[in-house]
Amino acid sequence: MKKTCPKCSGPMESGFLLDETYGGTGQAQWTQGEAKRSFWTGIRVPSDERHLVTTYRCSKCGYLESYA
Repeated sequence: MKKTCPKCSGPMESGFLLDETYGGTGQAQWTQGEAKRSFWTGIRVPSDERHLVTTYRCSKCGYLESYA
């Protein structure tokens, strides 16, 4: 999928936001609603409500555009 930057019309390249956690790394995820704190995990979220985030970056101006 070829995307063009909405800010400067430069070419966009596909990628993802890296989520660093204790003992590993992962891909950023989107979740609907308010964050609910958890003593053990930081934030409590049911796994069926998570969507991986794909991010496009303009190679000309650096603008980021994310989709879940």
